[in-house]
Amino acid sequence: MPAKKSTKKVAAKKSAVKSAPAKKASVAKKVAAKPAPKKVAPSLDAIAKAAYLNYRLRTEQGLPGDNDSDWHEAERSVTNG
Repeated sequence: MPAKKSTKKVAAKKSAVKSAPAKKASVAKKVAAKPAPKKVAPSLDAIAKAAYLNYRLRTEQGLPGDNDSDWHEAERSVTNG
């Protein structure tokens, strides 16, 4: 009869060990389920100011270009900066 009691204890220990990783996995899922923060689009005022600064720099240095290229460069710099 003592052999039966020891198998019950072993079975109880195994079930306790199996439930512990399940709890860790559920915590990991909750942490991973958080949405990434949303990126805020730059305002038109910020792009316009950067485009103006690009225009001023370009004309002071005597470089070729136009307003559209100044604007597109400003959009790239503001969104990636």
